Parts: sequence; structure tokens; C-alpha cells
Amino acid sequence: MSWIRITNVDNLPLREGRKVVVHDRELAVFNLGNGKYAAVDNACPHRGGPLCDGIVTGHAVVCPLHAWKIDLETGNVAKPEVCVRTLNYEVQVVDGVLTVYLPENLRKDLAA
Repeated sequence: MSWIRITNVDNLPLREGRKVVVHDRELAVFNLGNGKYAAVDNACPHRGGPLCDGIVTGHAVVCPLHAWKIDLETGNVAKPEVCVRTLNYEVQVVDGVLTVYLPENLRKDLAA
């Protein structure tokens, strides 16, 4: 398990998402405001829409393709009411840099 440096938090505008690739995983990272950040898989569970391009509202993002509203804290879909497997990644800020925690079972070993 390891923490991966993503970007300086100043590069993440308030209430916006950005796509990042960490090893072989495409993530969406968000600045939720008040020093809170979130990272989830970038594909909407409905049709794979890019969540990084969605509209952030509170602690949720609305998929830009079909308006599925996904809770960034739980990974649950709020509308329509279904629960899906959306991986949430623990994030922290270290010296002004956003880092994301990626468990070993989700990392592709680059040395292989």
C-alpha cells in the first residue's frame, strides 16, 4: 500500500474535477472546498461517463452524460437510487500537495 503524489492543491479549482492516471487506474480528483478533497474511479457506473467532467454539488458529482448523481464520500448513486461499486480513495494534503492512497491490490507494479 502506498500514498501517491498527485498534484499541488492549487492546481485543483474549487468544485471542479481533474482526471489523473495512477499506475493503470484512471481516477477523478475533486476539490470540494473547505480543505476537503475526494478521489474516485473516473468512470460513471451507468455508461462510463467521465466523472471528472461532472458538476460538483456539495459532496456529490453529477455525471455529464446522463445526470447520475454520485456521492463522493460513499460511492453510492443518489439518483437514480441504486448502490454501485465505485471505489473511493483516501486523500490527504501534504505540504500543499494532494496525495491519494492506492492499496497494493489496485496497483500495477511498474517494475514488472
